[in-house]
Amino acid sequence: MRPMNFQKIWVPVGGIVLLGLAWRSYGWAGVALTGGAIVMFLLLHFNRAMQVLKRAADRPVGYVASAVMLNAKLKPGVTLMHVIAMTRALGELRSPKDEQPELYRWTDTGGSYVDAVFNGGKLQSWTLTRPEAAPDDAPSSEEDKTG
Repeated sequence: MRPMNFQKIWVPVGGIVLLGLAWRSYGWAGVALTGGAIVMFLLLHFNRAMQVLKRAADRPVGYVASAVMLNAKLKPGVTLMHVIAMTRALGELRSPKDEQPELYRWTDTGGSYVDAVFNGGKLQSWTLTRPEAAPDDAPSSEEDKTG
């Protein structure tokens, strides 16, 4: 059984408490003002989510410009939406659908990739994997050059 996410409860309860305090202090005018502020807050968050997803829709799934830079910017506890906004691409889902924790991968053109583990929509851990460098076949010493 998963622990309860209290943020899902406290945010609506806080909105109702604010509406109640507005009613008690200013009557219907306070309720209208507070209700308008709550609706504006919700619209701002909805608009940001739509902008992030719109930008991500134009990029390939699981692609990032630089996996090394993504690795440097990640911090524990950030949301999946925040990581999508940073990469401007949806991550490639590597875990079974609708199971926690979720594993997403972002890969760059050099073959490096970041595997990020999200539990409850928040970043729990991540690992950067870089491809092994191919050994040089041609010697680069000055002795082999004739002139």
